[in-house]
Amino acid sequence: MVVEFEGGTFNIPKALFPQKVREGDVVRITIVVDEEATKDRKKRVEQLADELFED
Repeated sequence: MVVEFEGGTFNIPKALFPQKVREGDVVRITIVVDEEATKDRKKRVEQLADELFED
């Protein structure tokens, strides 16, 4: 689906929208930081770096 926002257009997979959304509908999109996943990813990257740079 093509979404217009502040003068630009973006292609977003239709699967991310509710089934009943139709052309011309106004939708709200919210982006949320997943703090737990971020913390887990940082921890994993640190572990990999420690393994890579072991003495």
